[in-house]
Amino acid sequence: MKIRVIMMGLMLTSVVFAGEITGVVKWDGNAPKMKALKMDADPVCAAAYTGDAARAETLVLGEGNTMANIFVRISSGLADKTYPTPSESAVMDQKGCVYHPHVVGVMVDQTFLFKNSDDTLHNVNVKAKENRGFNLGMPTSLRESEQKFTREELMIEVKCNVHPWMKSFIGVSSHPFFDVTGEDGKFAIKGLDAGTYEVEVWHEKLGTSTQKVTITKDESKAVDFSFSMPSK
Repeated sequence: MKIRVIMMGLMLTSVVFAGEITGVVKWDGNAPKMKALKMDADPVCAAAYTGDAARAETLVLGEGNTMANIFVRISSGLADKTYPTPSESAVMDQKGCVYHPHVVGVMVDQTFLFKNSDDTLHNVNVKAKENRGFNLGMPTSLRESEQKFTREELMIEVKCNVHPWMKSFIGVSSHPFFDVTGEDGKFAIKGLDAGTYEVEVWHEKLGTSTQKVTITKDESKAVDFSFSMPSK
């Protein structure tokens, strides 16, 4: 019985507390309607949409004007240390002649898997500046290609020269404290030590916005952001 008590005590003292920062990103004001993508030049692309046409993903909103495709990260306040590289791959698929996801995050040296799920030729034109840029042709005979980014770079534009409407963005981070919002606009950055952090949100056309947040070792704190149409 005494042994059991001692073991329970050891278990309790081994619990690791960590804080988190959560929030929601919203669009403030009347939202412009994104144009339909004209895919008639490639019959395979056009045939992928039997109902509503695909639309540009520059602005994707959910219920209540929540914003998707916002890259959120801790931009300052982290300890100066090296973080382990995830063993799983980050993935970007070419499906329906659109990149999925439109915005994705990956850590330095993490495997990045480019996929082509379409029965047509694509090419992945990665317009990196800090990393090695490359232009990878992906015919139907090449369904997957593994790549890596060796330096932090925020953000890298990806385009398809065969289908000029295709565009996406990759955020390469030196640490794991980042997230990308879905249509509900929500983000969560977990596993943070106690401290004061700068949270940065990024949109492909509207740039960045930051807020400072202080958390304790086991605290969850919410901070919300909004974007709006820039004044002319």
